[in-house]
Amino acid sequence: MKYILLLSCVLTLITSCQSPEEVQKPNILIIYVDDLGISDLGYTGSTFYESPNIDRLASKGTIFTQGYANSRVCSPSRASILTGKFTARHGITDWIGAKTGTDWRSLNRHDKMLPADYVMALNLGDTTLAEVLKSNGYNTFYSGKWHLGDEGSFPEDHGFDINIAGIDKGSPPGGYFSPFKNPKLEDKEPGENLTIRLAQETVNFITTEKDKPFFAFLSFYAVHGPIQTTQDKWNKYREKAENMGIQDSGFVMEKKLPIRQVQDNPIYAGLVETMDDAVGIVLEALETSGLDKNTIVIFTSDNGGVSSGDNFSTSNLPFKGGKGYHWEGGIREPFIVYVPWLNSNPKTIDTPVTAADLYPTILDFAKIQLMPNQHQDGMSLKLMMEGNSNLPERPLYWHYPHYGNQGGDPSSVVRLGDWKLIHLYETGENLLFNLKTDPFESQDVAQTNPELTLQLEQQLLNWLQSVNAKFPIPDSDFNIEERIIYDNTVATKRKQQLEQQRKNMLTKDFKPNEDWWGSQVTKD
Repeated sequence: MKYILLLSCVLTLITSCQSPEEVQKPNILIIYVDDLGISDLGYTGSTFYESPNIDRLASKGTIFTQGYANSRVCSPSRASILTGKFTARHGITDWIGAKTGTDWRSLNRHDKMLPADYVMALNLGDTTLAEVLKSNGYNTFYSGKWHLGDEGSFPEDHGFDINIAGIDKGSPPGGYFSPFKNPKLEDKEPGENLTIRLAQETVNFITTEKDKPFFAFLSFYAVHGPIQTTQDKWNKYREKAENMGIQDSGFVMEKKLPIRQVQDNPIYAGLVETMDDAVGIVLEALETSGLDKNTIVIFTSDNGGVSSGDNFSTSNLPFKGGKGYHWEGGIREPFIVYVPWLNSNPKTIDTPVTAADLYPTILDFAKIQLMPNQHQDGMSLKLMMEGNSNLPERPLYWHYPHYGNQGGDPSSVVRLGDWKLIHLYETGENLLFNLKTDPFESQDVAQTNPELTLQLEQQLLNWLQSVNAKFPIPDSDFNIEERIIYDNTVATKRKQQLEQQRKNMLTKDFKPNEDWWGSQVTKD
């Protein structure tokens, strides 16, 4: 009997020394923010916005300093994170609903080219990350923005057991306060905050579904427009902007539109803080329930912060550009992966990675056989995170044969090592930057590196052809005189309007409407 007792004690000791990964499959939580910029968080350098909960996650997890979204706009990036493919390969190259071909002319932007067609829904032939996890015993849950197709291509059609608020729309139909006007989200309390509600729905799922490991995808509509916040948060950040010193001017002209140069928008700041509050709700629930010990938490964004176009909300400086642009500000993101049992391993990784890498990385940590025929453009980050090896140098590709609402032009990009080449379709021109010596893309060195420029251009175009990418074509109706008139109007009237709007938001008597977008409605 004493030998049996001794053996039992040894087995108990061995089990207690095993990592959670070895005891059972880890839970997976992806927190995906819409339009969050690389400079929008405390840990990435913002002194205006406040994000203590995300900063705390960053202090515990692995920070990828050169983590990228797979597109400069939302739908393509969302398809990439779920399929492990670059955008030109899965075919969703613009936000779903954007005009293409001759329909583009109806917007009266007088551009030189007609944008290429693109796939309008997530391909049912792809095996999504949710589907493979579900087939391996996971409960799967989706909460928030979807924007990857209409009926027949909702989250529940792509492997998610539960879908809360995921529909075809890219913006919250009713704004950020109830009523939400979302057929996949029941209204409860008048004036309820959407971002907080999505977090609470996620908490409800992860704390009740304990019979199997879970995969929860919390996809905030925030911080996408319409930008809205409460009066209390607006007042907090208005005073903060005033104490920091309000600059006389907030915008300069980019090529086609004004672009914000300062972080002092009190409405956007409140939206960011509420999103961080919601992250805190979920992280606290994991800790309180003890689930944090076996839950991998991933935090990132689908594209850069909106510095130009839409709501002109933020500045991504010192990085160039923002959402809709091929510059680093349009695609480089906050990128955190927290694996509870890897605390002693690298806290910061400078190797370039993209959200397409998350698919194989998650499978690897879950001890599920990799599916290279599916996640063709993603590579597992597990060994690198464990400190055992680095990724081999590989090309990363971005393809956007469209015009963005934010002023960006049709282009494709390849990054190889420290080098980034941008191919512009309007002119056929190539831009080349060394991101190690020039991370903010201030000096184009294509002319002084002609052989490398030609080599990277050919590599980019060969790859695009290999995946049957679609390209923009010249518009036979293009009129240069109309374009000049349009540009002059934007450079004068639009910039003046934006400067005035910025000043109005920072005045003490600013009031957007009687009930602050519904946040102050009277509850029955």
